[in-house]
Amino acid sequence: MYQLIDTHAHMEQLNDLPGALEQARNSGVIAIIGVGMDEASNRKILQIAAEYPGFVYPALGWHPYLLKKEDFDRNLHFIEENISKAVAVGEVGLDYHKKVKELAPKDFQHTVLKELLKIARKYDKPVSIHSRYAWHDGLDMVAAAGIAKAVFHWYTGPSSVLRDIVSQGYYISATPAVEYHEEHRRAVKEIHLARLLLETDSPVTYGRGRESEFESRPADVRRSLQGAALLQNLTEAQLAEATTSNAQGLFCFKKI
Repeated sequence: MYQLIDTHAHMEQLNDLPGALEQARNSGVIAIIGVGMDEASNRKILQIAAEYPGFVYPALGWHPYLLKKEDFDRNLHFIEENISKAVAVGEVGLDYHKKVKELAPKDFQHTVLKELLKIARKYDKPVSIHSRYAWHDGLDMVAAAGIAKAVFHWYTGPSSVLRDIVSQGYYISATPAVEYHEEHRRAVKEIHLARLLLETDSPVTYGRGRESEFESRPADVRRSLQGAALLQNLTEAQLAEATTSNAQGLFCFKKI
C-alpha cells in the first residue's frame, strides 16, 4: 500500500469525520492538511488537528468567497495569534468569478491576500493558494511578497503561468478532477514531478453526470494518484513516493 498525503481538505465539512479518517488510513493516507476558510472553520480545524495529532495538520486561512470587511481585523488577528499551531497559511487567494467579485471586489481581495502573505512571510509558513481566473495575479502577489514555499491548489490555469510557478519553485496539486477536467489534466501532465502534490479538496463533488458524480473524502486521494500517474507516464508507486516526499518537504511535518 502506498503512503499518500492529502494536501488540501475541508475537514470541518466532512460527514462522519471519524469514519472518513479511518477510511483514509486504510487507504494508505498518512497525513491530511486541513485548510481553513474563515475564523469558524479555522477554529474547527485546530480542534480536529488536536484530536488527531500526527495525522491531521492545520492550515489557517481566509477564502476569497468568505471575505467581509467587518471581519478584517478579527480574522487576521486570529490567524496570526494561532499561526504557531499551523503548518501553513491556507486556503487563501483570489477568485475573479463574477459571483465572488460581487461579494468581495478585486481590490479588497488583493488587500486581504497581501496581509495574509505578510503573515506567512513573517512566520516562514508555506501558503495554499486559490486562484480561480486569477492565475497571473495570484502568482504575482505570492512572488512579490517573497514567499519561499507555495502550492497553487487544483491548478487549471494557462501553461505560461504554470511555467512561472515552476520557475519560482512553487507547486501545484492534483485532485480527482484529473480524471476528466481537460485544463487540470494538461497542467498535471506538464508539471515536473518535483513540483507536484496530491489533494482531494474534500468534500467537493467530482465527476460529470449523475452516475459518475461522487462526494470526495480524503481516501479519494488515491484517485488523484491514479489519474496523475497515467498523465505523468509513471507507476503509481513512483508517483506516490515523489508526491509524498514533496509534501513532507513543503509542509515540514513535525509535532506542533
